[in-house]
Amino acid sequence: MKNRLRVLRAEREWSQAELAHRLTVSRQTVNAIETGKYDPSLPLAFRIAKLFDKPIEAVFDPDDGQPPTQADGG
Repeated sequence: MKNRLRVLRAEREWSQAELAHRLTVSRQTVNAIETGKYDPSLPLAFRIAKLFDKPIEAVFDPDDGQPPTQADGG
């Protein structure tokens, strides 16, 4: 899943460690989300969106260019 976390964090001049502290997660978790190696849980995704005062769709883009699967309703 693509996301804008790195951009939003940079706009506020926060380090990964500072963002991690604000979200009560590890810096490694922030790094993994930013690099697309880890998709956050739904509660964490909502906390991230709330922290940046954005709708969740403005932070995370579930469309990874793949066609929808039967489970996605496609």
